[in-house]
Amino acid sequence: MTRDDKKPDTDTELSAVVEGHATADPPSVDCLLQSPSDPCTLVIIGASGDLTSRKLIPALYHLFEKKGLPDRFQVVGCGRTALTDDEFRARMEKSVLENDEDQSLWEAFKVRLHYRVIEYDSADSYRELAEQLRELDSTSGTEGNRIFYLALPMFLYGTSAQMLGESGLAVEHEHGNGWTRIVVEKPYGSDRASAARLDEVVHQSFSESQVYRIDHYLAKETVQNILIFRFANAIFEPMWNRNYIEHVDIIASETLGVEKRAGYYETSGVLRDMFQNHMLQLLALTAMEPPSGFESDAVHDEKVKVFQNLRPFPTHNLFENLVLGQYRAGTVDGEPVRGYREEQGVDARSLVPTYGMMQVYLDTWRWQGVPFFLTSGKRLGAKLTEIVIKFKEVPVSTFRDVLGKHITANVLTMGIQPREHITLSFQTKSPGAETCLRTVKMNFDFEEGYAGPKLQAYEKAILDCMHGDQMLFWRQDGIDLAWAFIEPILKECESCKDPKRLLQTYKAGSWGPKAAVQLKELMVKQCR
Repeated sequence: MTRDDKKPDTDTELSAVVEGHATADPPSVDCLLQSPSDPCTLVIIGASGDLTSRKLIPALYHLFEKKGLPDRFQVVGCGRTALTDDEFRARMEKSVLENDEDQSLWEAFKVRLHYRVIEYDSADSYRELAEQLRELDSTSGTEGNRIFYLALPMFLYGTSAQMLGESGLAVEHEHGNGWTRIVVEKPYGSDRASAARLDEVVHQSFSESQVYRIDHYLAKETVQNILIFRFANAIFEPMWNRNYIEHVDIIASETLGVEKRAGYYETSGVLRDMFQNHMLQLLALTAMEPPSGFESDAVHDEKVKVFQNLRPFPTHNLFENLVLGQYRAGTVDGEPVRGYREEQGVDARSLVPTYGMMQVYLDTWRWQGVPFFLTSGKRLGAKLTEIVIKFKEVPVSTFRDVLGKHITANVLTMGIQPREHITLSFQTKSPGAETCLRTVKMNFDFEEGYAGPKLQAYEKAILDCMHGDQMLFWRQDGIDLAWAFIEPILKECESCKDPKRLLQTYKAGSWGPKAAVQLKELMVKQCR
């Protein structure tokens, strides 16, 4: 009698089964942190909002602690709320020190923070800002180098970019200006047409080389490491194709609900919020061909080819290729939570999806016939982002008389959050007289064996912008192609004659609608 022993999927399995985790040489001192960039001023437009206090200023403070900022560096916050410099600093201090145990450098950091009241649609306001920045350049030695970070609602991106142009602040290397860059948060448009209009407005004043469209997912360590893992090692890339891979899962799940973003989410839903940007970027990094060099344009060129080769989504048959869901009341982390329709600011009859799972294909030589399952949702069972490569089962039944026809296939998992790791599962014989298999794992953890500075996503993104490196940002043609793929799905969903049939509910704290599991099982079975 024989059997295939399956051990639980736990992080400790490797240490119990395989002696020694993946080991790594200590990092070179040169790799720990980039040298500080040119002197510069970071101008945050919309600085009285949540993004600035929750993400941007804490990221800058952490960089300051790690000596990652230039000695001559200033921050100017701009917003409609009337604040003095001291009031702005007090607001930022509360946010930063709530999440940072080291308060020793705050006094030295806060003197670099300034605030100015601004009207987002007033050219005079921006001209007055320009004068203040010139004075700051003179007193602090920032040499006219500026980053304008638009921490604004999407509908104000174009207005602010236009005002920056009219006031002369977009010009580089003239009128006392040094280099100039503009950072734009997602969402970049609500559809293909609005994204194109926004680009047209931005490019009236800024060249493409000045524009940094941020996607903080791209700045996560494991995401950055995908290309290194694939193209700096000889053992995986030869198998990275349809001959050896059965399917690919790309998952981004959240335990949080809509929180305070109901106004935005009611007009976006999960497809606009996650699929058009984060999910397609992860797909591109997983599926792209080797770039000619590890530099911005070469990497973007290969990403664009992935978007160009996406098979048009079969919108005539949504139900066999897409599952949408909306969370109802349930339990998350042991606490009862409301359903989406009970959230503050949400329509009680809302049909906005909070969960999506779609299968997509790439019509390329490498990936023909391999399904990619993209899954993202709110109020799911755990906060988890990972890419899972499911290899094909062994084709020769050498062990059929001993183990039967089925042997568990190898799985490669690239964990992005909450734990950044790379894990490979494989089969070994269990000790004992009988021939039984067990699944064991080789695991590499980004935290293990490393004591140097650790950069959070926004820290890395800000640092790259200071250095003029656009690799981890979106390029204009990539944005357009991503919208071109997603927009037909959105139109079909929003014009569906029976939206209630398309939108299924799932209990908060679960892993989504049962139909998603059924669809995936069916499609995997068909591709075997």
